[in-house]
Amino acid sequence: MKKNLLYAQSGGVTSVINASAAGVIEAARSYGARIGRTFAARNGIIGVLREDLIDTDLESKAAIAALKHTPGGAFGSCRFKLKPFSEARAQYERLMAVFAAHDIGYFLYNGGNDSADTALKVSEMAAKLGYPLTCVAVPKTIDNDLAVTDNCPGFGSVAKYVATSVLEASLDVESMCESSTKVFVLEVMGRHAGWIAAAAGLAQRPDFDLPLVILFPEIPFEQDKFLARVAHQIKIYGYCTVVVSEGVRDANGHFLSEAGGSDAFGHAQLGGSAPVIAQMITRELKVKHHWAVADYLQRSARHISSKTDLEQAYSVGRVGVDLAIEGRNATMPVIERISDTPYRWQIGVAELKRVANKEKKMPRKFISKDGFGITDACRRYLQPLTLGESPPPYRDGVPDYVRLLRLSVERKLPIYRIEDA
Repeated sequence: MKKNLLYAQSGGVTSVINASAAGVIEAARSYGARIGRTFAARNGIIGVLREDLIDTDLESKAAIAALKHTPGGAFGSCRFKLKPFSEARAQYERLMAVFAAHDIGYFLYNGGNDSADTALKVSEMAAKLGYPLTCVAVPKTIDNDLAVTDNCPGFGSVAKYVATSVLEASLDVESMCESSTKVFVLEVMGRHAGWIAAAAGLAQRPDFDLPLVILFPEIPFEQDKFLARVAHQIKIYGYCTVVVSEGVRDANGHFLSEAGGSDAFGHAQLGGSAPVIAQMITRELKVKHHWAVADYLQRSARHISSKTDLEQAYSVGRVGVDLAIEGRNATMPVIERISDTPYRWQIGVAELKRVANKEKKMPRKFISKDGFGITDACRRYLQPLTLGESPPPYRDGVPDYVRLLRLSVERKLPIYRIEDA
């Protein structure tokens, strides 16, 4: 008997997460003889709990294909962490009830570290409660910190955006530094891992040098050493560009930008490292600065997405369906690098137990000895992930993105309020 498939998006979205959605839906449609209907949960696992499901079968072939060039999360995402089974049995029973009510046999959860944890918990829940479910995590995160996989879909495009932005902004500052701004500070995402900050190093080339200083979460921040480096760059070049990860910490392990409180996943709420660094520079070095926070721009910039990243995001979506059909429960498709030059890759498979609650940080060999730049080894790793362009179609001068119908599936269960759980 055919079983239905349920797909959901989770965590911070990327410019190519919808390509994974397209991969999942197109692959599911190709398995027409083995998969019944394909649903999507509205706003991730929250939508599953609320029985708020979308019927993707009502979306046109063209609309699903257009997801490949549309940023954001087409079905809505969420930040919601499931508690352990022992603490929230009713919540898991509700999930099973929704799966059963809609004859869901395959569940694909598209997200990062916390989403992999959710996918693993759901697979274990189904086994404990005796519900036949094949659960597969589809990888996504701009932080590039998922274990096992060589790189994470979503990261290559952010790396391309950051490197391009740093190059362009540096040329702007260079042109004004004689009589105006001498330091530009750009804050990028990366709470514990400095992969995104490292991508700024791609703006430098042997034939196109830039006075760039990168601050990584992996390297404890030392104010005097940092200010001396910035002062040196200003003396030599007349200006300096600083790229700082949001997760930079001091020698005691405290975030420079910690604002107090925490998010839905229990992570410390950060208030902004760029203004802290920028004000420090002006106060101590007495030079004019400008600062900016890449924030959502870095992860939503589909107009400059990496073609390599796009292809990988689509592929993990399709392979995720293959794994589900094969009954490969509690697994995740991962990217395996075959070679750097020419860049070649393939999709492999990892057990979720090897991925969930693990974090891949920058290896020290990827960071220069002084702690302010990247090495040749890091460049060899990063550069292939940014290769290729695949711009979206344009209409009236702006990208022509798609918005799906997102028609709801009829509910079959009593209303469920998450806040009451």
